[in-house]
Amino acid sequence: MTTSILLAQAEEAHHTVVDLPMHPIFFGLIAFAALMLLMFITMSWKGISHRH
Repeated sequence: MTTSILLAQAEEAHHTVVDLPMHPIFFGLIAFAALMLLMFITMSWKGISHRH
């Protein structure tokens, strides 16, 4: 009985909370916007080889 109480207290002691600097959805939105920007930059170079 005492062992289970000690284990429960030990598990609670190691619980850490990390506060994010912004709401989690914004991480996904920023990553999506960055990847879309890179896609448009890549697609803008698509027809360059046909100029010469």
